[in-house]
Amino acid sequence: MAGEAVRAELVQGNIIVWDVEMGRRLYRLGFYGKPLGIPKPKSADFDVPLVLDIIEAVYLVEEGLLEVYEDGRRLALDELIEHAEKIYENFREKYQVYRDLRRRGFIVTPGIKFGSDFAVYRVGPGLEHAPFIVQVKLPGENISALEIVRSGRLATTVRKYFTIAVPNKSGEKPTYILFEWWRA
Repeated sequence: MAGEAVRAELVQGNIIVWDVEMGRRLYRLGFYGKPLGIPKPKSADFDVPLVLDIIEAVYLVEEGLLEVYEDGRRLALDELIEHAEKIYENFREKYQVYRDLRRRGFIVTPGIKFGSDFAVYRVGPGLEHAPFIVQVKLPGENISALEIVRSGRLATTVRKYFTIAVPNKSGEKPTYILFEWWRA
């Protein structure tokens, strides 16, 4: 996507790429967003606008691949982050993890259906099942044994690795703790 940032619009809390071809290009680039009305796209050959999660939009703006407009005015990155902070609790910490995983080459999607912050793919949705579910925990935040067991059992049931990501207060790379379960 050399040189040309994709234009998107912030509409009632949603980030929408109206230009179908540009939406396809973003989707092909890294499985960003979801085609409107298509919960499990099989390919990038869709003919509808692309809806981005705001965390994806912040990342794409930061990378220079996206410009977000609201009421005809281009939003600065810090304005977009302000919107994201209204939607996501602990946005900056979750974003630090999202950005780190993306930069490591993983495909990162919302993990709400698994009761986590992110579902993480090596290859991409539709090509594999997400091997990891990631829960972001703040430094110093307690986690009970029951929460670990509950999350681990859920992850095992859906054949995923349960991972806790702890953002670094200094903004450096997060720490990841991966739980692997096996039968004794």
